[in-house]
Order: sequence, then structure tokens, then C-alpha cells
Amino acid sequence: MLCDSPPKPKRLTLSIANYRVIRILTRPNRLQATERRIVIALVTDSASQLSPELAAEFGVRIAPIIVNIDGVEYREGVDLTADDFWSRLGDGDIPEITTSQPSPGTLSEIYRSAVEGGATDIVSVHIGAEHSGTINSALVAAEMVDVEVHVVDSGTASFGVSCCVWEAGSAIAVGASASEVVGRVEEIRPSIGTAFILSALEFARRGGRFDPSLLPDSEPGECEGVAVLSGYGGHLEVVAVGHSVDELCDQIVECFLSPGRTIRAGVCLADPATLMFTEGIEERLQTAPVEVDLVRYRLGPSIAAHTGPGTAGGFWYCTDI
Repeated sequence: MLCDSPPKPKRLTLSIANYRVIRILTRPNRLQATERRIVIALVTDSASQLSPELAAEFGVRIAPIIVNIDGVEYREGVDLTADDFWSRLGDGDIPEITTSQPSPGTLSEIYRSAVEGGATDIVSVHIGAEHSGTINSALVAAEMVDVEVHVVDSGTASFGVSCCVWEAGSAIAVGASASEVVGRVEEIRPSIGTAFILSALEFARRGGRFDPSLLPDSEPGECEGVAVLSGYGGHLEVVAVGHSVDELCDQIVECFLSPGRTIRAGVCLADPATLMFTEGIEERLQTAPVEVDLVRYRLGPSIAAHTGPGTAGGFWYCTDI
């Protein structure tokens, strides 16, 4: 009498949150198991103006933008802080300031560090290609590492990039795959809005980042009032003109709440003189009739170089999309 042949190996794949467990069953009552943990690292650049709280919560690695002031190069957030930058403007003179993207080498070092830390995938979210060459650097750097790097063009700048990072980090935290994280960012991206004021128009003119038709020919005065700029994506328009701190805060917050639904919002603090705007906007958002998840971020050199002192406002996006 012939014995039954031993059972053939059976391969089972179980997906649990962001873990994938592969088991090989070789014979009854004996199990060999191999576990591969999916770890997604999140990377951005310092032009995102990401707040320290969000960076810590999601373990975000940040590539510094290069800021050149009167011929001297600095790395934003490394050897040039926001306070350092604003103190250099205290004498009233406007220095020659330029900015440039991180090199592919810098980004590849960050990617390798993530891999050494256990990352199996990387999601790299950056300032929009129309504003900076950082996306190109990230694409080149992605070819220098052995794991898949998902490079995401946020299509925006400043804390608008952080809105994308915020949503990406939230998706990773609940177990989304890298491709699902990218998809989620693409879903919320059209809802990212901004509203702000510019007081140092000479900075805005020099920076060339704003449509000249939005900038008055002279600095804002008490009679003319200060314009509130707002919009989505790359489209901005003057939506109001205010003549006092309270009036301008009301007008800016009205833009934040215009979707009429739950939002996540970042309110900027630029130079110390703008604190009254920051606090005024925050107070109004904290008592808003809709739910607002609120953080404060510092307006640092890579963005302030194009907006100057006296900037106030922020960004928001809808979470229930």
C-alpha cells in the first residue's frame, strides 16, 4: 500500500495595516515565517515651512533650501533660522537675497538615511515645479537609491506644501501604502487655499513671484488700506482691502472659512511685528463655527525672501474630501 504524497507547500499573503506577512506552510504542524515590515519615510524641503510639531509627529526629513544673502550661502533651518533672517533686516536696508533648490546629492543623502533607518518606500513632497527646481533634484536623487521614491509635485509653495505633507503623514499613520498616500495628496491638493497680506511690496517686486497687477505702485498707506490676496493653486486675486488689524484679520479668516466645512489650517508668524495678526487670526479660527485643526508655522527665509516683513495670513485645506 502506497503512502499519500506529502502536501505541496502553500503560500499565504496576509495584509495587516502596513505590515505584510508571508507564510510558507511546508508540512502539517511546522511553520516557517518571514515578516517584511513596510516602512514609508516622508521627505520634504524647507520651503514647505513645515512646523516643528508636524515634522516631529510624522518623522519628516527636511532638505534645506539654499538662501544666498549678499553673496553668502546659508542652509535654511540649519545655519540660518527665521530669527536670524529677520534680524538681518532690522536696519531697514534690503539685502540682495536669492534662493536655490537642494542639490540631488543633498536629497539622495536624505533618502539613504531614510533607508538606513528602515524605510522600504519614500514619499518625497516638494514645492511646485513652477516655483522651484526642487522637483528635478528629487527626481535625479530618486535614481540614486535602491528603494522606490514617490516624488510628489505639490503644485504650491510655502505652507501649502505642508498641507500635502500633513495629509500624507496622516495617511501613512493609518496604514496607507505609498501609492495610496500619493493618491490622497492628489485628492486634497485642489482644496488648498491661501489668504495673506503683503506689507513690504519692494520685496514682492524684487522676488518676481507675484503678478505685478496685484501689487500697488506704492507701499500701503493708512488711506489706501492693505490688500488681502487669496486664491487656490497658482491663481491669486485681491479679495478685500482692510484699514486696521481687526478688519484685516476678519477678512483673512473669512477666506479660511469660505469652504464652510472642516479644515486643517496653518497660520504664519513672520517678523515679530506681525504677532498681532497671527494671534488675531488664530483667535478667530479657534471660535469658528466649523471644526478647524490649527497649527502655527514660522515664515522662514526661503519664502520671506520673496514676501518681506509685514506678511500675515496662512493656508488651509479641506479634510472631508
